[in-house]
Order: sequence, then C-alpha cells, then structure tokens
Amino acid sequence: MEMEQVKQTKRHFSRLGLMYFFGTLVIIGVQMAAIFIMQAAMPDLLTDNDLYLVATMLPMYLIAMPVAALLIRTVPAESIQKRNMSVGQWLVAFMMCYAVMYLSNIIGNVLTTLIGSIKGAPVNNTIIDIASGISPWASILIMVLCAPIAEEFIFRKLLIDRCVRYGEGCCVVLSGVMFGLFHGNLNQFAYAFTLGAFFGFIYVKTGKIIYTIIMHMVINFLGSVASLVLLRFSGYEQMMSLANDPGALTAYITGHLPQLLVFILYLVLILGLTIAGIVLLIVNAKKFTTYPGEVVLPKGQRFSILFLNVGMILFSAFWILQIVLQLFQ
Repeated sequence: MEMEQVKQTKRHFSRLGLMYFFGTLVIIGVQMAAIFIMQAAMPDLLTDNDLYLVATMLPMYLIAMPVAALLIRTVPAESIQKRNMSVGQWLVAFMMCYAVMYLSNIIGNVLTTLIGSIKGAPVNNTIIDIASGISPWASILIMVLCAPIAEEFIFRKLLIDRCVRYGEGCCVVLSGVMFGLFHGNLNQFAYAFTLGAFFGFIYVKTGKIIYTIIMHMVINFLGSVASLVLLRFSGYEQMMSLANDPGALTAYITGHLPQLLVFILYLVLILGLTIAGIVLLIVNAKKFTTYPGEVVLPKGQRFSILFLNVGMILFSAFWILQIVLQLFQ
C-alpha cells in the first residue's frame, strides 16, 4: 500500500469514527432532552422505573439512532455477498456465541471486583441494576426488541458495510471494540466486545443482519427477562432475607420446592448451553478464519490506520471516559 493510499484509508476510518462520535452526541442529547422534559412536565414518572426507562430509551432507539444511522450512511459503503445459514448452523453458532458471552462476562466481573477491592467500594453493575428494577414487559420492549434491532443495524450492518473492502478481520475487530465501548461500563464492555466481534464475524460471512438480530434477542431475553423472572419466581430475595434463620429458611425452601426446582433446571440449561458452546468452539476453532479485502492494510500500521485518527480517537475517548467515570462513581 502506497503512502497516499494509507492516508486515504486513514481518512476513511476517521470520517467513519467521526460519524459515530456525532451519532453518540445525538444519542446523549436526545436522552438528556427526554429526562429534562420528564422532570419539567411529568416529574412523577421519575419514580417509576418502567416508565422512566421507556421514556428515556425509546427516544434513543426511535429518534437518536435513526439520526445516527443517517450520519453514518454518508460514508461510502459496499455490499456483502449474501449467504444463508441453516437452522442447525444458526443453533451451533448461537451456542458458541453464548459460551463466549458467558466466559467474557465472568472476566468482566472479576475485573470489576478487583477494581472495587482496590478503590474500597464495589463497582456498580449498571445492567443488573437496571434489569432488576424493571418489570418483564419493559425488559422485553427495550432490551429484547428495540436494543437488538437498533444495535445490530448500527454496529454490524452500517459499520461492516463501510469496512469490508479493507478485510473481514478489520470488520470483526472494529465491530467488537466499538460495540463494547458504546455500552459505557466495564461490566458490559467485556462481553459486549466479544459478542460484537462474534456477531461481526457472522454478518461478514453471511451478509444477513437477521441472523445476528435474532441471536442478540435470544441472548438478551435469557439474560434480562428469563433469568430475573425465574429468580423472582424461586423466591431468592426471601431466602436471602432468611439466611440468618436456618429454621425459617428450611421451612421456606420446603414450602417452595417446585419453584426452586424450576430455577435449578434453568441453571442446568444455561450451564449445559455454555459447556456445549465451549466444546463447539474448540472443535470449530480452525473455521474462524477471515479474509483480506480489496485493500490490504499493511502489517505494522493496521492499528494506527483503524484507531489513531481524529474520528476514532474522539469516539473512543468519549466512551473510555464514561467507563472510567462509571468505575469510580
């Protein structure tokens, strides 16, 4: 690659990063406006977790993200060849994807626990705080329906269509890094990065965003709806409140065995899904290959071309700052 072509490629990624940065500002602005309107016109909504979440998140997904998409679409794109996945292939990919998410989530929790021990106070787990404080219908609307559709379109289709000419590996890395940073906290960054990279790999190989949207929906449903509903159904909070009274705890467990068995079966299912995914990852490791695009990024300059440009630096710096601030709240 000649020096002039390197500069042109760097400008391309800078422009792309800049559009994502501007999109970020739009998203933050719309959410702040929604909160301001609620405080001014309907302050009572601020005390209702469901209504607060819907009133602040729906404008982001229905107004801000479409505007961000329009900004991103100003950057030239190329189409990806469409390939079908069979139901069996999708299920295998889903199990591997779930295992990747589960293991990286453990890593994220370990990191935040270590940071919490260093600073002397636990790091807030933002997603758990949100999901545990809302009803299932709000989780389904926001986390299972809106988030997967909007996020897959923004961080898979729009992003990868504008990177594919520089190689599949470039697409996978950018999709993982930018998707992880967008979540704005370390707990989610760890698994959002690996999920984003995995989803990016699926999209770049199939050219069909529907596969990752459905996968994203199922993962969010298991994590933010099914697990919390079954946790509440099992009476976990009541058991914890009786932890210092063995007699009452034993009586409670005896009287709620069916609910506890349902929750245990769910945990067994999740564990089995994770183990199966790990085995499949090992068996299929050699199949995770990426191919160069029309323009081959020179070795030794790939990181600087992708990330050390004005647009990507602004996008990355903004979200890294959010992650750092969240760690020390």
